[in-house]
Amino acid sequence: MSRIGKKPVPVPAGVTAKVDGQYVSAKGPKGELNFTVPEEVAVTLDGGQIKVDPRSDSKRARAMWGMSRSMVNNLLAGVTKGFERKLEITGVGYKAAVVGKNLQLSLGYSHDINYPIPTGVTIATPKPTEIMIAGIDKRQIGQIAAEIRAFRGPEPYKGKGVRYEGEFIFRKEGKKK
Repeated sequence: MSRIGKKPVPVPAGVTAKVDGQYVSAKGPKGELNFTVPEEVAVTLDGGQIKVDPRSDSKRARAMWGMSRSMVNNLLAGVTKGFERKLEITGVGYKAAVVGKNLQLSLGYSHDINYPIPTGVTIATPKPTEIMIAGIDKRQIGQIAAEIRAFRGPEPYKGKGVRYEGEFIFRKEGKKK
């Protein structure tokens, strides 16, 4: 039994949610999102709550049960509050800036990296060593943060690179002569 899947998802005030077979859509003050639930899971809208149940007792149905409930919950949270992710840049000369519709990253390479900002997402740089990614789709925000981090991930000897806010980097000592 999925502990997450058992809980019904309450529809917040000011949000209109629709369930049409396997298709779930939500419209709120921040925008509109939708999600197609896998066939192994049944979705119903019962008076202000969205309930997710597995159609069978197979391993895949149980796996999709909790995942589908989390995706529906993220849908409703995104259209009401939105999501944000912070990245920190550590290293001498490493910096970021928003230039037009691109995020320009200087990460120690011989050239700057220009990352195009997708529609529906806002990227800001309050400091040259901080990147704020905000939007309504949690999956998209996480994917963008992972792509930016992948340009220069944190290394274990000096800790230089791009990391998530609050991420712990296990530091290594290095060789002794």
